[in-house]
Amino acid sequence: MPSPQELLESLKSVKYPGFSRDIVSFGMVKDIAVGVSRVVVQVAPSTGNKEVIDQIRREVQATLATQVELPIEVEILQPGGGERPTAQPQPQAHSLPPKPDIPGIQHVIAVASGKGGVGKSTVSVNLATALASAGQRVGILDADVYGPSMPLMLGLTQRPKSTPEKKIIPLTKYGLKVMSMGLLLAEEQAVVWRGPMVDKLLTEFLRNVEWGELDILVIDLPPGTGDAQLSICQKAPLSGGVIVTTPQDVALMDVRRGVQMFEEVKVPVLGVVENMSYLVCSSCGHQAHVFSQGGGRQVAEQFQVPLLGEIPLLRDIVSAGDSGTPLVVSQPEHPQTRAFVDIAAHVL
Repeated sequence: MPSPQELLESLKSVKYPGFSRDIVSFGMVKDIAVGVSRVVVQVAPSTGNKEVIDQIRREVQATLATQVELPIEVEILQPGGGERPTAQPQPQAHSLPPKPDIPGIQHVIAVASGKGGVGKSTVSVNLATALASAGQRVGILDADVYGPSMPLMLGLTQRPKSTPEKKIIPLTKYGLKVMSMGLLLAEEQAVVWRGPMVDKLLTEFLRNVEWGELDILVIDLPPGTGDAQLSICQKAPLSGGVIVTTPQDVALMDVRRGVQMFEEVKVPVLGVVENMSYLVCSSCGHQAHVFSQGGGRQVAEQFQVPLLGEIPLLRDIVSAGDSGTPLVVSQPEHPQTRAFVDIAAHVL
């Protein structure tokens, strides 16, 4: 199944009637949703002329019919009163299609990192459980298709079921509704997929999961700033993004790319979490900054976003995740649970 971006590329061959330019460069294609039973293309022509609209509809359907076997629906949005575009369109590099809401979900927060190994999933799961402990109705979506970790970190081994309408029912643990590719795989089974298949799966997780009524959906993004991350940022109606980093320079260099990714897709950055900030000596309590010091604060100041918190390199946090019971749940009185609770309060 082609991805929405691939279908958008195909629509560059559809000329606006009477012009040599295409409907994509005019900014008329507002959204492309690829579902399990149909493809929906939202087009906003700058005309109310029925003949022009019908011609655009026919050409869009004919163009995409060569790539997909599903029914193709063309939704016409807010037609204007003119016969055709009369002014040069603005450059489209920063013009993003509207993101349809996910029914029942009030806010969507993405947790991202510029590189792997910084503890992004640990922060995600403890943030989600801290939000739930604050009385929020919370779901968590593990969007790391190639390396899903939520089943292990939440102690989940069951397979999701589906509704009569073929919607996936997320599992529930510690007050969280949970969906992850890891719940659909046999143990140690690898995902060997190309980008379009991953894009399609992430669309299913957003649009075809029975999330119910949630105050917040936390999305644990894959590390980096590639296709999967961009796809989520473009498809989900994000209320904001949280960046996780460690203090060393190589991580900070990559986190800048993460901040810039959110800026590129017009998603506000809620703040930066510095993980593994320091090592606490179990004997004397001394804090050793083994990965440098102050890097997260430096990045936060550079991009003028809050530093949400500094999480130490602590065995209790790691052990809690490995055992399937996040620290916020297993040790609610732990000093670092308070750190996650404070981060959740800042996010709220």
